[in-house]
Amino acid sequence: MVVDDDPYILITLRELFEEYGFEVYTVPTGKDCIDELKHGFKGVILMDIMMPIMNGWDTIRQIVKEKLYKGIIISMLTAKDLPDPDITELKRYIKDYITKPFNPEELVSIVNNYYKKNN
Repeated sequence: MVVDDDPYILITLRELFEEYGFEVYTVPTGKDCIDELKHGFKGVILMDIMMPIMNGWDTIRQIVKEKLYKGIIISMLTAKDLPDPDITELKRYIKDYITKPFNPEELVSIVNNYYKKNN
């Protein structure tokens, strides 16, 4: 699942990962991410930090509060070069901190490795 308020990122990552055979969910808000998790989503979440209303950190806090973190791997995918202090509090729920712009093939490789290690 890609969680990002930038429609270009959502379209680009959907096309990229589908090309490699992944089933991709894209959502523009943290609330939509929570809704997908409540409906049973399991897998990798690429989470933007800077989103309106519910940012990436608040979304992760809500995931933890509602105990929706089983069966998911969260990686931050953000334009922020340096992590916020929030990462210290939430680092046990975050696998990676990937900055934009990213190398598409490297990003696919990273996600592929998550699946290999968890299956």
